[in-house]
Amino acid sequence: MKSFLRNHYKQAIGVIFILLIGSGAAFLAINRYVEQVGAKYIHTVQDVPSAEAVLILGAYVLPDGTLSTMLRDRVTTGHEIYENNKAPKIIVSGDHGRKDYDEVNTMKDFIKSQGVSGQDIFMDHAGFSTYESLYRARDIFQVKKVIIVTQEYHLKRAVFIARELGLEAYGVASDKHDYGQVMAVYGMREMAARNKDFWLAKVIKPEPTYLGEAIPVSGDGGATDDK
Repeated sequence: MKSFLRNHYKQAIGVIFILLIGSGAAFLAINRYVEQVGAKYIHTVQDVPSAEAVLILGAYVLPDGTLSTMLRDRVTTGHEIYENNKAPKIIVSGDHGRKDYDEVNTMKDFIKSQGVSGQDIFMDHAGFSTYESLYRARDIFQVKKVIIVTQEYHLKRAVFIARELGLEAYGVASDKHDYGQVMAVYGMREMAARNKDFWLAKVIKPEPTYLGEAIPVSGDGGATDDK
């Protein structure tokens, strides 16, 4: 009896080991696939194809209401694309889910301070994730061709999601600084995010937290201002 249980125990351990190896291999394969797909569509400010809009993805706003370094680099890059006449409109998408934290108005105010008309800047107040930002760009802002701006580690996933959602999407990386040791943590988190969004964008395609009436990017960005 003991020999029988020992043999079954060894078999169970073997099966678990094989499953773990298989899961790890699948995890790495999906991560690599998302990277490769996204990387094909990354360009510089100068050579990126023209589009209907630049989509700047949100990042952390400091407690004093100023842009973090990463976010400042994103909006600066987005402004450069606009100034190079690659797109006539800008969408800033981020977290504005509570009154005391506001990524989108902070981004819009910065871009307006660079001389851009508020009519050309649309705010997506419910861009709570990369997936939701791209979904809402398509369904709320009626974008079909878009230039996405974020740091390169994140950009490959964003372009992948957009392409899976049917957008003709290109990316421009906004890596203007060395962001330090935090990038190692972000890199690990990004691998998990690529696996999650692979299934969301390619298979499940859930609706975002909020949808609503269409606000075509061909119109006036003032329609997205706080009332």
